[in-house]
Amino acid sequence: MLQVNGVSLQFGSRKLFEDVNVKFTKGNCYGVIGANGAGKSTFLKILSGEIEPQKGEVTLDKNERMSVLRQDQNAFDDETVIRTVMLGHKRLVDIMDEKDALYAKEDFSDEDGIKAADLENEFAELGGWDAESEAEKLLSALDIPADKYQEKMSALDGKDKVKILLAQALFGNPDVLLLDEPTNNLDLRTTEWLEDFLMDYENTIIIVSHNRYFLNKVCTYICDVDFGRINVYFGNYDFWYRTSQLIARQQKEQNKKAEQRAKELQDFIARFSANASKSKQATARKKELEKLTINDIKVSSRKYPYINFKYDREIGNDILFVENLSKEGYFENISFTVGRDDKIGIVGRSSKVITMLYDILMGKEDATSGYFKWGKTITPTYLPQNNDEYFNGCDLSLVEWLSRFSYDHYEEFVRGWLGRMLFSGEEALKKASVISGGEKVRCMLAKMMLEGGNFMILDEPTNHLDLESITSLNDGLTAFKGCMLITSHDRELMNTVANRIIEIDEKKIYDRPVTYDEYLEETK
Repeated sequence: MLQVNGVSLQFGSRKLFEDVNVKFTKGNCYGVIGANGAGKSTFLKILSGEIEPQKGEVTLDKNERMSVLRQDQNAFDDETVIRTVMLGHKRLVDIMDEKDALYAKEDFSDEDGIKAADLENEFAELGGWDAESEAEKLLSALDIPADKYQEKMSALDGKDKVKILLAQALFGNPDVLLLDEPTNNLDLRTTEWLEDFLMDYENTIIIVSHNRYFLNKVCTYICDVDFGRINVYFGNYDFWYRTSQLIARQQKEQNKKAEQRAKELQDFIARFSANASKSKQATARKKELEKLTINDIKVSSRKYPYINFKYDREIGNDILFVENLSKEGYFENISFTVGRDDKIGIVGRSSKVITMLYDILMGKEDATSGYFKWGKTITPTYLPQNNDEYFNGCDLSLVEWLSRFSYDHYEEFVRGWLGRMLFSGEEALKKASVISGGEKVRCMLAKMMLEGGNFMILDEPTNHLDLESITSLNDGLTAFKGCMLITSHDRELMNTVANRIIEIDEKKIYDRPVTYDEYLEETK
């Protein structure tokens, strides 16, 4: 069992953690969530021993082993692939190296023989004889070809390195598994395999992730990092989110009732305290008022942007018609028609193909052949995957930047829309050229809301967003009454928003009115 006792950590004047006490037990998967900067990754580093807390301690039961998913893809460039995986169990590899060094000695002594025997016993106890086959099994499950097992890590591309480092973390059945954003850069099939692997895992797992579908699938507990505390809740992310929203509403209602009762008591005291016949009642109510406490609801450090897409014009019968559309080097003869209720998830192996299709539909690129036609009532609005053209070299403040896309240029009006997207006060005066990737996406979403389009095209809209912004975006897209083309690696978003899936792989190879999960099941 892994246990955190009284842990506190402070950077300068900022308290990151204060008196944190948590037990992590075998057979459970804990999802660590919190606002950006709350300290999720730092907490994992405290658990792994990479960072020492100023107070308190982290204890792991004797003879238990912890494994950590490493983020540095180049850390093992000089090692072979198979050895990199096995280095997930450092003691096992050390024994192998020590044995090899002993057996290679020309003057092998009796003392060396005793030492070698001890090493062989420990090697067997740690499952050493099956270690290489276990490593190969993990690599095979992660789609790493067998001819790469003896290659140096330096020869592999980034996507393969990510999978190998994941295999390293999983290798040897560690007692405690720490995973920081394990699904980043993983394809859908690999992510599904990891979900199944972790759901069957019998030891302790602790995960930081922005992937809501993943958290919902594998977690049995949620660890909420907020106000320097870590509160542990039973259930997955959705259960935590819905419950936390309900509790917040209930607390507000309770406060309203308490405030109302306090006012009634104050009015009674003011009216009757001078009246002798009512003086006893007034005194009793005064005592009641003194005892009455109005709970101060601590506002969470989490901030959810307000995302609500409304269109300015009703949609007619003709929406979008695409006929034999081709772009040399990308796709050919793509045809489909969009209906009034369609929210279409566009999927495919190549993101470049999908982005090119979107750019052509929005007039940013020309097709090689074929054609498309928008209905007369349709006002399309676009969130591109790469939004650099809107921000690079732009010396405007965010107020000035957003004003260019607004029908009302009054500063307070524009600031109101920026406030919805969490840019309040001085934040709204930041230069557009220096904001972060997530801030850029929030600005683009504000632009789309102001444009009031009745047809949205969104190309990987969750890129760079935190969990809170993704949740708000999901709610906003689900509630949108217009039409949509959307591509996203966020499975929860695709599954809850899209009601029709089109798959494009140079040609259109799939088009059915199904959810994303139904599409995956049909195309396994």
